[in-house]
Amino acid sequence: MSVESRRLEETSTAVPWKKWGPYLSERQWGTVREDYSEDGDAWNYFPHDHARSRAYRWGEDGLAGISDDRQLLCFALALWNGRDPILKERLFGLTNSEGNHGEDVKEYYFYLDSTPTHSFMRYLYKYPQNAYPYEQIVKINSGRGREEREFELLDTGVFEQERYFDCFVEYAKADPEDLLIEITLVNRGSEEAQVHVLPTLWFRNTWSWEGDAPRPLLKSLGQKDGFATVMAEQERLGQRYFYCEGSPELLFTENETNTERLSGQPNPSPYVKDGINAYVVEGKTDAVNPDLSGTKVTARYILSIPAGASQTVRLRLSPTAPGKTTGPFGSAFAKTMQARKNEADEFYRELAPAGMSEDGAQVMRQALAGMLWSKQFYYFDLNRWLEERGNNPFKATDRQAPRNGQWHHMYNADIISMPDKWEYPWYAAWDLAFHAQPLTLVDLDFAKGQLDLMLREHYMHPNGQIPAYEWNFGDVNPPVHAWATIFTYMVGKYQGRKDFRWLERCFQKLLLNFTWWVNRKDRNNKNVFEGGFLGLDNIAVFDRSKELPTGGNLEQADGTAWMTLFCQNMLEIALELAEEDPSYTEMALKFMEHTIWIASSMTLGTGGVKMWDEEDGFFYDVLRLPDGTSEQLKVRSVVGLLPLCAATVFSGSIIERFPEIMVRFRNFLSSRCDLVESIQDVFEDGVDGRRLSAVLNRDKLRRVLSKVLDESEFLSPHGIRSLSRYHKDHPYVFSAGGQEYRVEYLPAESDSGMFGGNSNWRGPVWMPINAMLIRALVHYYGFYGDDFKIECPTGSGVEMTLYQVAEELARRLNTIFMLGADGKRPVFEGMGAFQTDPHWRDNILFFEYFDGETGAGLGASHQTGWTGLVARSLHLFATITPERVLASGKIF
Repeated sequence: MSVESRRLEETSTAVPWKKWGPYLSERQWGTVREDYSEDGDAWNYFPHDHARSRAYRWGEDGLAGISDDRQLLCFALALWNGRDPILKERLFGLTNSEGNHGEDVKEYYFYLDSTPTHSFMRYLYKYPQNAYPYEQIVKINSGRGREEREFELLDTGVFEQERYFDCFVEYAKADPEDLLIEITLVNRGSEEAQVHVLPTLWFRNTWSWEGDAPRPLLKSLGQKDGFATVMAEQERLGQRYFYCEGSPELLFTENETNTERLSGQPNPSPYVKDGINAYVVEGKTDAVNPDLSGTKVTARYILSIPAGASQTVRLRLSPTAPGKTTGPFGSAFAKTMQARKNEADEFYRELAPAGMSEDGAQVMRQALAGMLWSKQFYYFDLNRWLEERGNNPFKATDRQAPRNGQWHHMYNADIISMPDKWEYPWYAAWDLAFHAQPLTLVDLDFAKGQLDLMLREHYMHPNGQIPAYEWNFGDVNPPVHAWATIFTYMVGKYQGRKDFRWLERCFQKLLLNFTWWVNRKDRNNKNVFEGGFLGLDNIAVFDRSKELPTGGNLEQADGTAWMTLFCQNMLEIALELAEEDPSYTEMALKFMEHTIWIASSMTLGTGGVKMWDEEDGFFYDVLRLPDGTSEQLKVRSVVGLLPLCAATVFSGSIIERFPEIMVRFRNFLSSRCDLVESIQDVFEDGVDGRRLSAVLNRDKLRRVLSKVLDESEFLSPHGIRSLSRYHKDHPYVFSAGGQEYRVEYLPAESDSGMFGGNSNWRGPVWMPINAMLIRALVHYYGFYGDDFKIECPTGSGVEMTLYQVAEELARRLNTIFMLGADGKRPVFEGMGAFQTDPHWRDNILFFEYFDGETGAGLGASHQTGWTGLVARSLHLFATITPERVLASGKIF
């Protein structure tokens, strides 16, 4: 067992190895939490230009930042090249209205490494030596249309002639409370260059919102023995000591809003949040506190670095007071730093399967590092926020909240896995379900805790709805929580860490969520479901989260497929629980029957027109019009592929283990033979007598797969597209109310403003949907075995088993990030430096989605949230075999 694995075990016995970690946001400005506007325009109410001057209400952000797990004391890097108009304290990007494809960070930074306890972390930021082109980026992107590509930082020329610094930030823990910090700057240019390195420590402002809250303190203890010391004192944390090697200039101010700059109101104190910026950039010597105390401090190092050379700044944040040890920067510092690096290497070396290529192992490691760096302390007391906005549910005359007025019960104050700490610095429930899969590779307990969190009373609505995301907690995400729960449980079970009580607790809460879906989203009580956009943004003919332009309602193939899968997963969980508590057999029977009701509704229809189109061999949404007529909306998209994912294999011993409920289930089926005529026969024998619960029987599976695996339809060189390429030459057009609605194949960015326009489901490859398809194919293989073969690609003449098809899809997905024979990575298509420069090309970015033709990364650039699934994809087929699947029927 590796040293890091032992640390993980210690965390379960209350050793606080995870107390300090990368828990700062990378963008707190422009978030819903900080929005106190009348109209709910979060981006414009709190823009980037205010961030350096306005104290945040609910959280903090920073560059390569860390904090304790309550985000009371924060540390991050700040920089100044002598040319920028402001300090580089946080990452810059475009708001939704500024970008031609929605909001987007315009910086280059990389999560290079992290262990699950954050005992070692490594981060890289590329800092230009010339002035950062803030105005140029905004102006050019704002002037471009949606048909044009985004204007990126590399396009500005600011990195020409290698005039930039590689800024490496490394953290190592000597013990759970003692943090060693190294900041190394490498001058990549051909001339000597100067840079101000400003490591900054500050307290989150917790005192301005509570009249009697104690104020923390940062205070200089002077310089001696080759280092400067700052004492940090806070009621809950006690005393900490910030050691800065050498003789830096210590600059103190307060983490308080500069009201004079923002609103023209006098400041109660001359020392405000942007005081250090005013001192360094503007030369205002009275902007920092000469008494060397405050709630924000930076240690100013001015470095002149020769061409190609590097210099390092060393710091330490420790509970140990000066004089109590041999010194903070003795020989033990370097030994500890090196030891933690070696232990991280050991941990990931054990994780990488035998035979995995060096490049594959590095991609997997960076994907997991990105997921671990993307943890964030998320603090949001929604009742308090609503009351501060003048909204009280018990006062009828109070103001209407611009959003989330029905979620007064929510109180969030936890470390949560974020989709992307700049683009999406707030949790999203269905993203989180996908995060759990790769997280189980490195930290099973954290993965379980994340799934458990969304089901707690301070998150889940009293009516049973799981919160979606802060822009609208009441939006409807796909119900994948049970899918992630049974997966995570089974991973633990196969590791000898079966957690019956955790599974039971999750099941009870998931029952509430299932009931919410059945009562709220089955409009006509016919087992066909709606749900709105269901996380798929612009995939539909029109915005499914709004009233239809035709009137009537939409029966959704994806919503109904998700609910079929939900039933199957709840059935799996109930059967697991029934192994130890037979009372759960009744719940198992309930979900057996409910699965049949919902699955059959997709193929039988509820009013003449079915979701299943026999002629096309595909599923479509059905539009029910007010006059009683109905029609299919014939868009070939993942909406129609999701029924394929609703497939779960059960052991053949299920009949012997649960004879009573199986007899009752047979009686149910015999009385309703019509329900099972066009779906998979659950009593058909598969390999080893297994049973398959699925919407698609053998014939339908073959027909849908023929489109999935057709390179002129869904199959791209880099995975399954979200929309069939068929719609490139055959756009789907629907007319209503004198307006034309079109869906056509767009392999890259969206040309629509629907949902802000920053996500596109009309052609690109999305990692989570591909992961679900791969999982389903392996389950089908566990049932059909080698007897079921299909052409892959369609028309190629090459026959594959479903295991081989799943393996081929994973291979195509993985190639997005891997070095090809030409020495290039498809993810960086069109990004010159990333393909040719050794200082760029091996620093991987994990984008939100990928070009359906080239595999180029698109959307959010650091969405290791669900794009981190590539770690699972790389690991999966390096560790399993067809024989193993046939032996067990499933994979975990």
